[in-house]
Formats: sequence, C-alpha cells, structure tokens
Amino acid sequence: MDNRAIREIYEGLASAYDWAEGIPEALVIRRLRRRVFAAARGRILEVAAGTGRNFEILPADASVVAVDLTEAMLRRARPKARRRGLQVSFAVMEAEALGFRDGTFDTVISSLSTCTFVDPVAALREMARVCRPGGRILLLEHGRSNRRWLGRLQDRFAETHYRAVACRWNREPDALVRAAGLELVAHTRHLLGVFHVMEARPAAA
Repeated sequence: MDNRAIREIYEGLASAYDWAEGIPEALVIRRLRRRVFAAARGRILEVAAGTGRNFEILPADASVVAVDLTEAMLRRARPKARRRGLQVSFAVMEAEALGFRDGTFDTVISSLSTCTFVDPVAALREMARVCRPGGRILLLEHGRSNRRWLGRLQDRFAETHYRAVACRWNREPDALVRAAGLELVAHTRHLLGVFHVMEARPAAA
C-alpha cells in the first residue's frame, strides 16, 4: 500500500476517528500521551498529527508545526488548536519526505504512526534530520505484544487489519527506531507490551 492509498483510507476514516478511538484513548492512551509529550519544549514538530489529540498536552506557549498525510484529519485538528490557544501551523506532508531544513526543531513528536508509515525507517530518519543536535524525539507507538499469545494473534490478523485501516499492528517500534540510527534514550512498554513510550535523539555526528 502506498501513501496515496493510505491517504484515501484516512480521508474516509477522519470523520469518525476520534469516536472510534474513544475507548482506548480513555483507558490508556491519554495517560501515556501525557507521560511522554508533556516534556516537549521549544519549537515542536508533530509528524502524523492526525486530529490533534496531543494539542491539549503541549505547553500553551509552544510554537508547533503539525503535519499529516491527510487534509481531512488536519481539518479536525485545527479547532482543537484554537480552543487551546496554541500557535500551530499546519501542512499536508509525507513523513518520509519532510519539507524542512536540517535541525529546524527542538522537539519532534509522533504518536501511533509507525504502524502506518509506508517506510517507517525513512520517516524516523527524517524526524532525526529535522531535529536539532541535542534535541528530543518523543514517540508513543503501538506494536507487536511481547506476550506470546497476543503477538501470535496479532500476526494472524495482521494483513486483514492492514487492508482495513492501513495499520500494521505487529511492527516492532523500538527496533524501527534503532534501525533508523536514532539513539534510544528511554523506552518503556505498557498494556500487555503493546504500547511503547520512547525518547530518542539524533545520533551524534
């Protein structure tokens, strides 16, 4: 599946996305968002910003650039930024080809997105490229459970799930971060080992 096909899927899902994610958001994801993204500082880039779920957590005085593959998702993010009073610039952009100069941002954040990127390693390398030396890359991801029974269940239905919502739920996000050459500073797993909270930074030159 390429970015064009994924864009079409999320154009269709956008109107119901927040509703569909409501239960997992309330049970665990909101808490994990706060754990990782409250540390964002300076000029912030959010990659795959979706409907703007993270805006409520970012510092009120932050300067934020939010990019996503899908304009329909960003249309739902804009009101959240206005309600919070955040200064946010929006752009439709592929994660694998970010249109910013090297070292532009102090913090790069992304949530629940490596499962959807066509080339997650390339996307993570782009996040590192646009993050300043010594900056922070903060990630909340989900992937294959480290519980054997659940991991096998995810594997069994991985292709069906991917065709439906363009999400490969059995990827290994921490392995992707390392494969992209980022330095993984901190990493914890949550809820049967499915959710990953990670802090990374660009590798030293």
